[in-house]
Amino acid sequence: MIEEKRKDLSVRAERAILLGTLPSKGSANGDSLEELGRLAETAGAKVVENVLQKRDKIDPTYYIGRGKAEELAALCRDRDIDVVICDDDLTPAQVRNLEHLLNAKVVDRSELILYIFATRASTSQAQTQVELAQLEYTLPRLKRMWVHLDRIEGGIGTRGPGEKQLEVDRRLVSKKIFELRKRLKGIEDRRHHQVAARSNCLKVSLVGYTNAGKSTLMNSLTQAGVIVEDKLFSTLDTKTRTLHLENARRVLLSDTVGFIKKLPHHLISSFHATLEEVKQADLLLHVVDVSSPAALEQIKAVDEVLKELHCERKPTLLVLNKIDALTEEATLTLFKSMYPEAVAISSLTGEGLSELKKRTQEFFDRRCVELRLTCGIEDGRLTAYLYQKGYILSKRLHGHKISFHLLMEERYIPKISQLARDVEMSYAQDCHSE
Repeated sequence: MIEEKRKDLSVRAERAILLGTLPSKGSANGDSLEELGRLAETAGAKVVENVLQKRDKIDPTYYIGRGKAEELAALCRDRDIDVVICDDDLTPAQVRNLEHLLNAKVVDRSELILYIFATRASTSQAQTQVELAQLEYTLPRLKRMWVHLDRIEGGIGTRGPGEKQLEVDRRLVSKKIFELRKRLKGIEDRRHHQVAARSNCLKVSLVGYTNAGKSTLMNSLTQAGVIVEDKLFSTLDTKTRTLHLENARRVLLSDTVGFIKKLPHHLISSFHATLEEVKQADLLLHVVDVSSPAALEQIKAVDEVLKELHCERKPTLLVLNKIDALTEEATLTLFKSMYPEAVAISSLTGEGLSELKKRTQEFFDRRCVELRLTCGIEDGRLTAYLYQKGYILSKRLHGHKISFHLLMEERYIPKISQLARDVEMSYAQDCHSE
C-alpha cells in the first residue's frame, strides 16, 4: 500500500523519473533538471527519464495537472519506475494524489535534500541538525500520513482512532522538536563562545555553491585533509584551519557546508550553529565553479542564502575556481569583465593561489595600522590587550621596557592609553623595516 511505502523515504538504488515545471514561455530542455539529477544520483537513485511540464501555475491537486499526471502514470508502468522526484516542494495533498495515481513513491525537492543530509551527517551535531530539519518538515504533513484512519467511528462530539493517533503523533513530534531545539541552542551557544574566543584572530570563511571546490581549496591552502568527493554536500561540518600569510600573519580559514538553489528553510534554521563561522567571519571567499554553465545562477543562489543569514553586507571576495576545466578562454574573460575584483584560480593545480593569498592579506592590511609601541614589563593588562587585539610582528626586551612592532585595527588603539600610563607609541611606515 502507498501508506506502507511512505515509511521508507530512501531513494537508494531505485529507478527514478525527474519531474519539473517550466513557464509556458520558457524553453524545455534538460538543463532545467540537471541539478535535480545530480541530487538524485548523490542519493543513490538511477535516473531513467526527465519529464518537464510547461505551465504558468502549479496545479493544486496533481502539481502538473490531471492529464499530464495520467501520462506520467503510464510512463511509470512502462519503465518500471520506483520513485518520482519533483523539482519543487509539494503539499501533502499533491503527494497523496500523485502516489495513488502513479502507484509509485513521490519525493519532493526538500525531502530529497533532507535525505542526502541525513546520509552525510557523521557527527552528533550534524545528525541533530538534520533530525530537527526532518521533523520540522514532517510535522505539517502528519495529517496525510493517517488519512486511511480518518472518520472511522468519528463524528460530531466523538474522536475516531485516526484523530487520536494524529494527536499522539503531533504531540510526540512537537516534544522531540522542542528537545532538539534546546540541544541545538546549547551547541549554538558553545559554538558562539568558541568563535568569540578567537576574536583576536582574523577569520575567513569559504562559502559557495555545493561542489564548487571549497574543500579542495581548503586542502590546497592549509593541507587540512578535508574529504573531497565529486558529489553534492560532501561535507556538512565546518572545518577550521590556520592559513599562513606574509609577515607572520595568520588567519583562521573555515570551510562551510555548500549552498544550493531552493535550499529548504528548515535546513538553514537548523544549521545556524554550523554557519556561525560565516556570520562571525571578517572576510568571505565566495568560491564559484566558473566552468559550470550555471555559474551565474549559482552565484545568485549563494547570495540569496547569505541574505537569509544576514551576511549580504559582509566583505566578500569572489573566487573563480576550476579555471583548469575551462574549454573556452572567452568564458574567463567574460567573468572578469563582470567581476573585475574577482580572483581566478585552480584549487586543483594551484594556479592563482598566491594571488588569492596576496589579495586576502591586502584586505586585512587595509583595515590595520602599523604601530611601534614601548611600555613597561609590568604592564600586563596592556601586553595581554596587544596580543588579543593586535597582530605582533616582533617584540624586543630591553631593561624594564618591552618594545612591540604590531598591526592593529584603528578602533582598538584608543584603549591603549587607558591601560597603561607610560606608553611610547608611534605609527610605523614600513612593516618590513625590521
